Amino acid sequence: MASVALIAFGLFTLYSAGQTDVPTRAAGVWFRQFVWVGIGMVVAWVVFHVSPRLLEWLAPAAYGFSLVLLGVVLAVGTGAGTAQSSKSWLSIGGQQIGQPSELAKVATVLMLARYLSSRKEPPRSLRDLLGPGLIVGVPFLLVLKQPDLGSAIVFIGILFAMLFWAGVRPRLLFLLASPVLSLLLAFSDWAWGAWIVLFTGLLVLWRPYLSDSLIVWSLNVAMGAIALPLWKRLAPYQQNRLLTFLNPEVDPRAAGYHAIQSRVAIGSGGWFGTGYTEGPQKRLAFLPEQHTDFIFPIVGEELGFLGVAVALGLFLALFLGLVRISRRATDPYSSLVVFGVLGILFTHVFENVGMTVNLMPITGIPLPFFSYGGSFFIICAICLGLAFRVAYDSRQSGYTDF
Repeated sequence: MASVALIAFGLFTLYSAGQTDVPTRAAGVWFRQFVWVGIGMVVAWVVFHVSPRLLEWLAPAAYGFSLVLLGVVLAVGTGAGTAQSSKSWLSIGGQQIGQPSELAKVATVLMLARYLSSRKEPPRSLRDLLGPGLIVGVPFLLVLKQPDLGSAIVFIGILFAMLFWAGVRPRLLFLLASPVLSLLLAFSDWAWGAWIVLFTGLLVLWRPYLSDSLIVWSLNVAMGAIALPLWKRLAPYQQNRLLTFLNPEVDPRAAGYHAIQSRVAIGSGGWFGTGYTEGPQKRLAFLPEQHTDFIFPIVGEELGFLGVAVALGLFLALFLGLVRISRRATDPYSSLVVFGVLGILFTHVFENVGMTVNLMPITGIPLPFFSYGGSFFIICAICLGLAFRVAYDSRQSGYTDF
């Protein structure tokens, strides 16, 4: 199974992360992660034995509880890793016990699946998307307030994945995403102007509801006006990460250091790598947070292109398996839950791998089954438990249609 192979691959990579020539926090983490794997398997087993009908009934309570935790962490939370200035962790007596945002991701999937599966037909207009937008938007804004941009983006991934699987037309999803594209392009006058002209042409060609056209076009124009004020409201470390994403050499010893060292490590691996546990960037601890956010460069440095291909191939196999389970599910709620799980894991992989090769800004987000972390691994185990239960139910019902 792809999930088992990924867990084993992750443990081997964590062991290598601790084999350094200088003292680092990565020493011994593989053994502690091994313990978390055992706990995670127990948690997955428990989740597997919970009926999807019970989960559907409990979804509002789980969602509400997660929002309360997100509110608490804003008041008393602490930072960690590459985001020390954020408030994303709950701590007791100085001991970090977890990130409520991780639990909120699963709770949001359960709640959104309940809402979408209760509808007789897929959302057809922006007004129909108000409910899903509120369900995802509240935890999204609370997580963004921490600020934790990486986890906030995951909620967007959940929303678009589940709306797509619920049958929302791609054009409507594009209209929903267009204000964000307009915001990103607003920092270049000519690019934003060209975008508005192109977008206006698409609205004329597609002819959506008139109210939708006016709302979306107005939002796209508004993004050009608020881009600069919004930039000024970002935390300094977030601004630095975005600037160094465009050009890491702007600040090579501080904000750009992570991206530069990550690219050097992956690039030095070549086709077959420098050898397991022998990566020089890793052994000399040039890679920051090499046991958490930047564990993927170790795969590239020590196992080369071949190792990267195997790792990404296993993730692809897992994602295809989740799609297959979603298609075989016996009811819409279960199908949407599994596809929401896919949305969580895919967004994590896309963000983490993307930031290590400088295709995405550095957001401090872990790589599923590889990065060290007990609370995050347990959430991954919960996701697998949910998927396995839906797969089991579909087999018991004799459903075989792809």
